[in-house]
Amino acid sequence: MKVWFVTGASRGFGREWTIAALERGDSVAATARDTTTLDDLVAKYGDRILPLTLDVTDREADFAAVAKAHEHFGRLDVVVNNAGYGQFGMIEELSEQEARAQIETNVFGALWVTQAALPFLRAQGSGHILQVSSIGGISAFPNIGIYNASKWALEGFSQALAQEVADFGVHVTLIEPGGFDTDWGGASAKHATPNPAYDEFREKAAEQRRRRTAAPGDPAASSAAVLTLVDAENPPLRAFFGEAPLSIAEADYESRLASWREYQPLAVEAGGRG
Repeated sequence: MKVWFVTGASRGFGREWTIAALERGDSVAATARDTTTLDDLVAKYGDRILPLTLDVTDREADFAAVAKAHEHFGRLDVVVNNAGYGQFGMIEELSEQEARAQIETNVFGALWVTQAALPFLRAQGSGHILQVSSIGGISAFPNIGIYNASKWALEGFSQALAQEVADFGVHVTLIEPGGFDTDWGGASAKHATPNPAYDEFREKAAEQRRRRTAAPGDPAASSAAVLTLVDAENPPLRAFFGEAPLSIAEADYESRLASWREYQPLAVEAGGRG
């Protein structure tokens, strides 16, 4: 049996993975802004689920919630940083508050929970941190640039973290989904005030997104993949979820490599050795 700590457990991936863990006999500290959304799971699974009210942008509350989960269950094995949302808007359209709020939730929320969990994982010499990123943490797309920025930041600190904690027996995996049938682009999304100058391009960007997400994945089906990752002896640093991410990443990185190679003479010159 494993003990999980899952943020954003009220819906989407967080809820599906919480259910999957409980179904196989694991225990879960499940956090949500509104824990009444977890009442049905409490009724079904009893004391194997610990609902915790949490806004991940509150660092003090994150540390308290993780400590409470550890005290309640006696250990932590899997920490899932799933809480987050998508902020839509061209870069010029974003307000300061919208930009800061996106980073506060998607980056600092995951950072605070990670920091809170690490002393417990290090002390027990084991553990697995799952950071829910996105193909948007590998590539970038118009009209969600600040969301991309938040996931690229998550990717960066998590890759460094994986190296820092490996000797303590702690694993880190970045999960990078493509389009899935969640409400990420619906009720949970936020939208900047449109600038009419971008109206024509906005339609192009929307069409691009429709093509990328034409065959969305099933969040429930992702549960088996998550269980495979947490049970792996040597889990990967990054794992794509869905068919589309690999082709998107390959095209992006092939383009990057071609450009870097083309301009390598300039790079050498810039270093003073040209």
